[in-house]
Amino acid sequence: MKSVMFIGYGSMARKVHEMLPKNIVLSTVVATPEGADDIKAEVGDAVEVITCVDDLHNMPDLAIEMAGQAGLKEHALKILEKCIPLGIVSVGAFTDEAFAAALADTAIKNGVKIHILAGAVAGVDGINAASLAGLNKVVYQGRKQPDSWRGSHADQLIDYDTLQEATVFFTGTAREAAALFPANSNVAATIALAGVGLDNTQVELIADPTLEHNIHHITAEGVFGKLEISMTGLPLAENPKTSSLAAFSALRLCCQLDQTLQL
Repeated sequence: MKSVMFIGYGSMARKVHEMLPKNIVLSTVVATPEGADDIKAEVGDAVEVITCVDDLHNMPDLAIEMAGQAGLKEHALKILEKCIPLGIVSVGAFTDEAFAAALADTAIKNGVKIHILAGAVAGVDGINAASLAGLNKVVYQGRKQPDSWRGSHADQLIDYDTLQEATVFFTGTAREAAALFPANSNVAATIALAGVGLDNTQVELIADPTLEHNIHHITAEGVFGKLEISMTGLPLAENPKTSSLAAFSALRLCCQLDQTLQL
C-alpha cells in the first residue's frame, strides 16, 4: 500500500482523493491554519491534517502540491528536506529564479525528485523530447472569453464592452506573461520548462467573445519537425476555475507510484 500527502485540499485535491485507486491512500493533508479544522471534519481520523511539515508523523511515498504558488513556497523545501518526492501543479512559481534554484539545490542535496506536472495541457513529453535535439521555436497561445480575463492586467489592455472578435492583447515571453498574469502562468511556465526556457518561449494571450471554454494552442518547431496541439479545456464540475485535466495529471502521478509499466 502506497501513501500520498496533499499540500492543499481544494476542489482539485478533493477530485484526486475521490479517484485514488484502492492501493493508494491519502495519509496527510497540509492545510492552512484557517482551514485545518474543516478539513479534519471532512476527511476523518484516517487522514492526518497538519499546518506545518515539521509536524508530519506519517512519511508518505509522495507529496503533491495543489495549493497555489504561496502554498508551494511555504512548504516545498521542508518536504524535500524530509526526502519526500514532490509533484508540483503551480509551475508558475518557477519564474521566481531564487525559489527555483533553492528547490533544485534542496532536491539534489537530499537525493529526491521533483515532478513537474503537465497540468492543463498535453504534448509536454513531446516538447521535452524534441528539445534534446534542438528546438527553434515554441509558441503558446491562450484563448479565453473576455470575462475570464477580468480582474487581471488585461483590464488595462482590453475594452471588454466593445470587443466583438478574437483579439490578441498580449505578446511576449513566458516569463513576462507569468509576471503580468500570475493566475494564468502555470501552463506557459510548464511548456517553457519542457522546451526552450522562460525567456525564449513566446506567449500570445487572446480574448475571444465567441468562446464557451478555454483553448490552449501549442506550436513547437525544431530538428524533429513540427508539433501542433490545440486543446479545449473543460473545468471541474465542482469548480469552474479549475482545469479537470490538471487534476487528472496529479492523479496520474499518484497512480504511477504502484505501476510497473509507466507511460
